[in-house]
Amino acid sequence: MAAYTLPEGFTEFDMFTFGTALLVGGVLGFFLNAISIVSFLTVKEMRNPSNFFVFNLALADISLNVNGLIAAYASYLRYWPFGQDGCSYHAFHGMISVLASISFMAAIAWDRYHQYCTRQKLFWSTTLTMSSIIWILSIFWSAVPLMGWGVYDFEPMRTCCTLDYTRGDRDYVTYMLTLVVLYLTFPAATMWSCYDSIYKHFKKVHQHRVH
Repeated sequence: MAAYTLPEGFTEFDMFTFGTALLVGGVLGFFLNAISIVSFLTVKEMRNPSNFFVFNLALADISLNVNGLIAAYASYLRYWPFGQDGCSYHAFHGMISVLASISFMAAIAWDRYHQYCTRQKLFWSTTLTMSSIIWILSIFWSAVPLMGWGVYDFEPMRTCCTLDYTRGDRDYVTYMLTLVVLYLTFPAATMWSCYDSIYKHFKKVHQHRVH
């Protein structure tokens, strides 16, 4: 088929299956997120501070869908056609999308907690400030590997790029630990705490109505 050597350990079927999975997921995700984005922009009733977090989550996710479609294209080619610089940009773009998506999921949980439990109204100034901070931090932490703290490189199939997980040096370990704390532990704790509080709130309300 192609004049390029397949990555070691992978077959034509592996490459096709991986590409197809990325293609299907990318196309479905793209259109579903596009519906959310268009709805927010065109339906006046949906343009409120709370839904702005959802709008930004859809932007982050549709960006990740595009990233996946690029990888699907490369998988069908059986090689990465955009060079080393393209690899770094692809990984940088994907990392921004992932970090922003995780952050906005935590922001939505925080908003839902205040919406149902404290009844505090969310203002546009708060939403815009938080959203700006999330995007700025996502871009910053995604750019750090381009500056030497952590490294972007090819995945084993060599059809997409992300952090080089094969490295075990101090720079890689410290960067990964920082990401784990900022973009795994903290968001997960925030979401668990907020949704647990919402669950307990509605459980208490239900018990009060029953008795």
